Amino acid sequence: MSDIESIKLRLEQLELENELLKSKLEAQGETRVENEKKWASPLADSLSLDEYRRYGRQMIVPEFGSLGSQIKLKSSSVLVIGAGGLGCPALLYIAASGVGNIGIVDNDEVDVSNLHRQVLHTTESVGIPKVESAKRYINKLNPHVKVETYVTMITNDNAFEIIPKYDLILDCTDNPATRYLINDVCVLSDRPIISGSGLKTEGQLSILNYGEKGPCYRCFYPQPPSPNSVTSCKDGGVLGPCIGLIGVTMAVETIKILTNFYEDGKNFSPFLSMYSSYPQQQIRVFKMRSKQKTCSVCGNSPIITKEMIVSNQIDYVEFCGKLDSNVLRENERISVKEYSIFHNKEGDDSILIDVRPKEQFSIVSLPNSVHIPWDPIINKADNIDEYLPPNINKEADQIFVICRYGNDSQLATQKLLKLGYRNVKDVKGGLNKWSEVIDSEFPVY
Repeated sequence: MSDIESIKLRLEQLELENELLKSKLEAQGETRVENEKKWASPLADSLSLDEYRRYGRQMIVPEFGSLGSQIKLKSSSVLVIGAGGLGCPALLYIAASGVGNIGIVDNDEVDVSNLHRQVLHTTESVGIPKVESAKRYINKLNPHVKVETYVTMITNDNAFEIIPKYDLILDCTDNPATRYLINDVCVLSDRPIISGSGLKTEGQLSILNYGEKGPCYRCFYPQPPSPNSVTSCKDGGVLGPCIGLIGVTMAVETIKILTNFYEDGKNFSPFLSMYSSYPQQQIRVFKMRSKQKTCSVCGNSPIITKEMIVSNQIDYVEFCGKLDSNVLRENERISVKEYSIFHNKEGDDSILIDVRPKEQFSIVSLPNSVHIPWDPIINKADNIDEYLPPNINKEADQIFVICRYGNDSQLATQKLLKLGYRNVKDVKGGLNKWSEVIDSEFPVY
């Protein structure tokens, strides 16, 4: 046999061996597929291998509900209104848990003053829309989540275009007017709400418009609070972890609702959770009344309709009222520049009253200020002589009043005029304006 014939024979043998090996591998593959069909869940293909690894630690929690619950999260959509102190931690955990579609509504930009509590934003995010900052963080955290952003406020004009797109709404706003609007649109769109709020060292949480018995916001509060009783984080302050804890509890309730822990509301009892961090942390849970038959939006004979909201027949700001601090005439006010000139004159013996709360006064103040808080002292006093230098002449001595932004100082000036002090002027714009115009080294907070 020649060398060429020997090579051809060897090639034929190799081809035959190759065919036999291929047939053997195919047979093994069919057996493996058959074996997989014996153990695989019908839902197994709904998650990728990365998602199994990512969510495995929560899927094995008995209360969570395993694979089916994870798939429910993935197929659900949640709208978070407000990407601030409540919305950031809520978004952080609902995105990490695998909620598949998330919408974020906020018209504000990231500010340095946000960063101690709004944990999705960073120093590099300052100046960009909060919704964009939040989306960037979520995309890095969990690429399996789709995020849609709305750089806007929720208004009568857009609420019905945005809210009905989502299965569940998280109200992370901070003013009653917006809360009533969100509530009414959710009731008329049949969407449940998880509502949170927080201020200083306290917070609260409730679930609204959920199930047959679930009350709405108007069931709890048929009438809005008086404007002078509403304090924002900007004015009252907030401790970051306290508001963050409420946001985290909102995320927990989101998971419970989306995975049907409450059985579509059948075993749901209305509640209000109240958190207090000082002196000892505690969460108290109060049973709340069920849906009210007389409620104007979810009761037996509702009077609020979609058409009324869309056509702006309901003015939520007017309904809730607004505290008007502009109570003085122009000649009863003075600019920070005018006050600076007056104050620096030789022989100036005027009195500057700082009416901020004691906590704010202790942070920073102008030299020689007299601290007399607007509330509770000036607001409720019939006489403040004991707080002022002795032998003050109510008719002649010059008094200036200052606060943080120039709102409480107007009210205090008005009150001093009523108490008989004739030469009183409000410093426009307060200490923030002083820092902006007169002394850039003066700290603002």
